[in-house]
Amino acid sequence: MTMRYMKNLLVVTVGILLLGCGDISELKEELNTLGHIGLEPRTATKVMFYSESLQRDMGINVMLPRGYASSDLRYPVLYLCHGFTSNLHEFEYVGVPEYLNRMDMIVITVDVGNSSYVNWAASEDGRPLNFADHVTQDVIGYVDSNYRTIAERKGRAINGISMGGFGAMSLGLSNPDLFCSVASASGSLNSALRQRERVEKGEKPAPAEWWVKMLADTTLRYRGVDIEGFTFFGERTPRGEQYLNVEQVDAVDPFKLVLQIPKDQLPHIYIDCGTEDFLYQAARDFMQLLLDNNIPFTYSQSEGEHEEDYWGREMQLSMATQYSIMLRNIWGREFQRYDMWAEKE
Repeated sequence: MTMRYMKNLLVVTVGILLLGCGDISELKEELNTLGHIGLEPRTATKVMFYSESLQRDMGINVMLPRGYASSDLRYPVLYLCHGFTSNLHEFEYVGVPEYLNRMDMIVITVDVGNSSYVNWAASEDGRPLNFADHVTQDVIGYVDSNYRTIAERKGRAINGISMGGFGAMSLGLSNPDLFCSVASASGSLNSALRQRERVEKGEKPAPAEWWVKMLADTTLRYRGVDIEGFTFFGERTPRGEQYLNVEQVDAVDPFKLVLQIPKDQLPHIYIDCGTEDFLYQAARDFMQLLLDNNIPFTYSQSEGEHEEDYWGREMQLSMATQYSIMLRNIWGREFQRYDMWAEKE
């Protein structure tokens, strides 16, 4: 039994004895030093920079791990992709700043509006709509230049919710040299398939009435988003064509991409979805594809719908898994096999 274990055990034991003895503030402070989740959430700092791919200022949220300011260490980075109609602040409300207390990594949340994280094939007003390049080139380049990161594949992971789940999986599998781990939470993993069917038929998207009203609204502002020309709902929805042919769709489809990468070059894949989520079958279909092709992955499902309650509960699992995958890659070594019958010298 180590001295640290004995100290921790003593603190917990004393705490139990003191529960009925009035002020236990000192006990709470001591317990917090042991890494309990009750620590204050990490600070999310919005940072603005110029994106060459989009030809405009864009924002990211930066969450630094405990000890970053007082160390000279380099850290792995987890990039998080928000969902449809959301923004870079989404992950502040599903526990990520709290969970980060347990992990020595940097977390970056990106913002791409309602773009699906792809480079659009055509723009109505000539403004570039290269949202995939914005994430994989501009955001990563900015972060690696301004923070102490492990600026290599082994120290980089990407994850996302809903539309961001598709985005993370598509970006990760399109760029297996950039990420050692990719994850999707309640991801719209089959969205490219639906788009492919539309493109094959030569159909234009038929937006619902509520969608048309939202696009025209110039009063509804996103919380915490203040970017000229990219603040209101309509501004954050690209005007143009996502895809002009099926080849462009296939180039971002996780179901296609995952079969094109040699297995020894695939990033680790993590998928989760709630059993009452309308995207549950998409997660199951993607998992089945991986099973059929003997591709390693981690899968999680539990009761839940397409909502913050589910993501707030499950994000800690995917974050912890991706953190451990990055550590495994950073260490770059295999663990020795334990043989209990081996003869001792």
